[in-house]
Amino acid sequence: MSIALKQVFNKDKTFRPKRKFEPGTQRFELHKRAQASLNSGVDLRAAVQLPSGEDQNDWVAVHVVDFFNRINLIYGTICEFCTERTCPVMSGGPKYEYRWQDDLKYKKPTALPAPQYMNLLMDWIEVQINNEDIFPTCVGVPFPKNFLQICKKILCRLFRVFVHVYIHHFDRVIVMGAEAHVNTCYKHFYYFVTEMNLIDRKELEPLKEMTTRMSD
Repeated sequence: MSIALKQVFNKDKTFRPKRKFEPGTQRFELHKRAQASLNSGVDLRAAVQLPSGEDQNDWVAVHVVDFFNRINLIYGTICEFCTERTCPVMSGGPKYEYRWQDDLKYKKPTALPAPQYMNLLMDWIEVQINNEDIFPTCVGVPFPKNFLQICKKILCRLFRVFVHVYIHHFDRVIVMGAEAHVNTCYKHFYYFVTEMNLIDRKELEPLKEMTTRMSD
């Protein structure tokens, strides 16, 4: 890894603190298995498949937290170039605009500058994944019945970060020498959400052409 790339992915550049798995727990073991699959250079399509005998919710939980950490880091590398002046609207090119709604302060879909949207998004996800009622860490504590629905919403919104970064800031990613890393992270994300059927296909449309090229 080049010095420039090490600086790009230095832990101090993380947009938010990382959520970690407790050593000795089943989810920590699943996390290690998923990481080992990626590090060994195996086919990403195979790496995202639910391991035999494992619980689907555990597998999804591990990946949601991992993707949050990784995508956080990716956005953190370009956030100084994503300003209210450069990105007055959270969008993915002229065809796609993303509006924020959280049923708290923003009860209706609201157009916001991209950096404000990103801050609200990361805060919102952080609250979800640190909520023991949604992402339980204690052995034997069940996931809520709507767990997969919550994860679908989280992943759908995280996908929008990829859309914005690829369409509006990828020149910075290339300058930093991080293109291969970001592409691998995106492919891992894409293969996982499609394998587990966690994002509606129409949501994936903004990056459809690029994804097709990557997958060939």
